[in-house]
Amino acid sequence: MKVLKFGGTSVGSVESILSVKKIVEAQTEPVIVVVSALGGITDQLIRTSQMAVEGDSQYQKAFLEIAERHEQMIETVVPQGTGRDTLMAVVKSLLEELRSIYHGVYLIRDLSPKTQAAIVSYGERMSSRIVATLIEGAEWRDSRDFIKTERHGSKDVLATELTNELVRKTFPIVNGKCCVVGGFIATDKDSGEVTNLGRGGSDYTASIIAAALDASVLEIWTDVDGFMTADPKVIQTAYTIPELTYVEAMELCNFGAKVVYPPTIYPVCVKNIPIFIKNTFNPEAPGTVIKSEVKDDVRSIKGISSIKGTSLITVSGLSMVGVIGVNRRIFSCLADNGISVFMVSQASSENSTSIGVRDVEVGEACRVLNEEFEREIEDGKMFPMQAESGLATVAIVGENMKHTPGIAGKLFGTLGRSGISVIACAQGASETNISFVINQTYLRKALNSIHDSFFLSEYQEVNLFICGVGTVGGSLLEQIRQQQEKLMRELRVKLNVVGIASGHNAMFSREGLSLDDWHAQLRQSPASNTQRLRDEVIQMNIFNSVFVDCTASPEVAGLYSDFLDHNINVVAANKIAASSDYRNYRQLKQIAQKRGVKFLFETNVGAGLPIIRTINDLVNSGDKILKIEAVLSGTLNFIFNTISRDIPFSETVRMAKAEGYSEPDPRIDLSGKDVIRKLVILTREAGYEIEQQDVEAHLFIPDSLFQGSLDEFWEQLPSLDAEWERRRQELEKAHRVWRFVAKYENGRGSVSLQEFDPDHPFYVLEGSNNIVLLTTERYNEYPMLIQGYGAGASVTAAGVFADIMSLA
Repeated sequence: MKVLKFGGTSVGSVESILSVKKIVEAQTEPVIVVVSALGGITDQLIRTSQMAVEGDSQYQKAFLEIAERHEQMIETVVPQGTGRDTLMAVVKSLLEELRSIYHGVYLIRDLSPKTQAAIVSYGERMSSRIVATLIEGAEWRDSRDFIKTERHGSKDVLATELTNELVRKTFPIVNGKCCVVGGFIATDKDSGEVTNLGRGGSDYTASIIAAALDASVLEIWTDVDGFMTADPKVIQTAYTIPELTYVEAMELCNFGAKVVYPPTIYPVCVKNIPIFIKNTFNPEAPGTVIKSEVKDDVRSIKGISSIKGTSLITVSGLSMVGVIGVNRRIFSCLADNGISVFMVSQASSENSTSIGVRDVEVGEACRVLNEEFEREIEDGKMFPMQAESGLATVAIVGENMKHTPGIAGKLFGTLGRSGISVIACAQGASETNISFVINQTYLRKALNSIHDSFFLSEYQEVNLFICGVGTVGGSLLEQIRQQQEKLMRELRVKLNVVGIASGHNAMFSREGLSLDDWHAQLRQSPASNTQRLRDEVIQMNIFNSVFVDCTASPEVAGLYSDFLDHNINVVAANKIAASSDYRNYRQLKQIAQKRGVKFLFETNVGAGLPIIRTINDLVNSGDKILKIEAVLSGTLNFIFNTISRDIPFSETVRMAKAEGYSEPDPRIDLSGKDVIRKLVILTREAGYEIEQQDVEAHLFIPDSLFQGSLDEFWEQLPSLDAEWERRRQELEKAHRVWRFVAKYENGRGSVSLQEFDPDHPFYVLEGSNNIVLLTTERYNEYPMLIQGYGAGASVTAAGVFADIMSLA
C-alpha cells in the first residue's frame, strides 16, 4: 500500500488536477491520496478573514472569488453524471458554512485562533471532496475523524498514539480501493474543535498515515523534480539530487528547502519507509528518493540551503563564564514566548552565545531576554542584548562530510576568496551540516561560490567583464566565442561574459551576454565611463569574477585596486598599472594577496610568451635573477627586420601601425617608453625595486619628432629615410642586425639600439618576435632563453585568454 500526497500546485489548475487523476488511476496497488487545498486558496482564506475582522466589506467579494473558483473547477473537471451534482451540493453547503463564519467575524470584529483554524480547514475539506469524486472508484475520508492534536503550551501538537490508533481503525484494509483525505486539518482530542498541523501540514498528514499503516512508500507530488542542490532561482546550474538520507533531507528542510515540511520525515524514518519526491507536471522524471542509506557518492556535500531575513542576537557578559544554567534560561525564555531558534554559536570562553532567529521575531526576542536577565544587566554582569538584522543563514549538508577532512577549510576559503565575511558559524558533532551567517547582500554570491567550489555545478563558471573591444579585446571575444562549447565539453569550464565595455558604450548582464552579435548590442547600450564601469562591476557582486582590461587607459587601470579589494580578479593587457609608481604596483600585489584573488598581466611583456610566469617560477623556487637582456618590442623588431633598400624607415613605421604591432601613437614605441615599461615590469617581478625614470633611455630618432602633434610626426618622419638607408647599408656590409635591447644588471636598467653579429642569440629574430635571456644563479653559464611571437592582436589576446584559463 502506498500513500500519495499532492500539494496545492498539483490540484491548483484544471490541467494539474487531471494529471493527479491520471497518476492515481495508473497505480497498481492500494493507495491513500492526501491533498492540499487548491493552490493559493489557504492564503485567500486567511486574507479574507483579515478583511472581515477589520470591517472591510470587500471580504464578501473575496469570498465569492473563492466560491467561484471551486464551482468552476467542479464544472470543468467532473463530467455530468459522475457525481457532479452531489459534489456541487456538498461544496455549496461547505461554502455556506464558511460564508456564515466570515459574516460573524465581520459583525463582531473578532477572529480567535479557533475561528481562524476552522476557516482555513475549508480549503482541504473542499479540495479532497473534488479529488475523491474525480478519481474513479475513490472513497472520501474526513481527516478530522482520525488526525488528533493536543494542546502543548500555546501550540497544537500531534496526539501520536491516539492518531495512529484511529488511522488503523479508519483504514483497516484498503482492498484495492483509493481513499482520498484532506491534509493539514485535524481536531483537538478533547474538545473536538478544528485544529491543524501548521502550514505545510499536508505532507505531515501523509507521513503520519504512511507510518501508521506501514506503507511501502510515501510519494510527495509537487511542482519540482525533487530536492535540488540549491535554489534554482539563484543558481541556474542547480540540479536534482537523486538520493538523500533522512538526515540530509531533514537538514536541508530545516534550513529553507521548501520541498518537504520538516516534521514529515520523522514518522516514516522511524519505520524506514522511503519518501519519493515527484513532479506532477513531469511525472516521468526520476525525482529524489529519501531513505536510510544511499549509494556511494563521491561528493562530500549533497546540497546547499539558506534562510533569508534572519537576525543574530548576541547574549554576552563576563558573568556567563563557567556559570551553569545561563543557556537553559536563554532557551527556556524564548521557548516560553513561542520564539524558534534555528542556529546557536557559542565561544569556547563561554562569555557570549549567539542565536539565530527570524527578523520578524528579533524585537520580541531581545525584549524577553532583556527582561529575563534584567538583574544581571543592571548589576553589569551581563550586557543588554545585541541584535544584528538583515542577515542570511546558509547550510551545506552531506553525510560524507564526516569522512572528509578539510571541508570547513575549503568552505571558508571559498567564502574568503569571494570577499564574504562569516559573522557566525556552527557545526554539530555529526558533521552533516555546517551552518554560517552572512550579510544577506552576499547570499547569491555565497551560494554560487560554494556550489561551484564543491563541484555541485555541471560546469566550473568564470564570469568575465571585458573592457576594451579594439584589436586585442575584439580578438579575445572572438576566441572565447569559438572556444566556449569546447571548454564546456572537455574541461567542464563555462566562460560567462557578463560585461562588455568600450570607450563609448557598456552592457552588463548577470545571466551572460551572447557573443554572436555583441557588436550590435554594444552600440545600442548606454554610454560608458569609468564611474559606471566601476559601479556596475562591483554592484553585480558576482562570484568567480574576472575584470579583463584590454585598453591602454590609465583611468581604467586606476580601478584595479577597487576591483581587487572587492575580490574581483584582474587580468590586464594594459601595462600602465604594473609599470606605474612602485608603491602602486606593490599595493595592487598586496591587495590581491590579502584578498586571495589574482592580479595577472602576463601579456604586458611578450604578448603570449610565458616570460613573467617563468620569472615568477624561478624566483618562487629560490633562484635569483642576476641579469635580464631582452628584445621586447615586437613593433621595433618588425621595423628593423623589415627595413630594406625597397622599404624605407618611414614606411616600416606605417606598416607596423597598419599590421597592429604598434601602439595607436607609434611614438610610444619609437621613444622606447613601451620597452622601458616592459623592462620595469620584468625587473619588479624578478624582485627588484625600480621606477621608469631609473632606466637610461638611448633614443635612435631625434627628440624633435616627439614634440609636435601626431600628424606633424607623420609629416616629418620621411626626412629620416636617407640617413637610415645609409646606416642600413653599412650594417648590411658588416653582416650585422639592429636590435632595440632592454637590459637590467647590477641595479641598473637601460634601453638602446644595438648591433649584433650572427653568432649572438639576438641575431636570428624574425618579424615581430621577442626574445629574453635570463641569467640566474642556476642558469649562469648558459642563460635561459625564451623566444617567440611578441606582438599582434591575436597572440596578445591568446595570452590574456591563457591568464583567464589559469584562473579557471
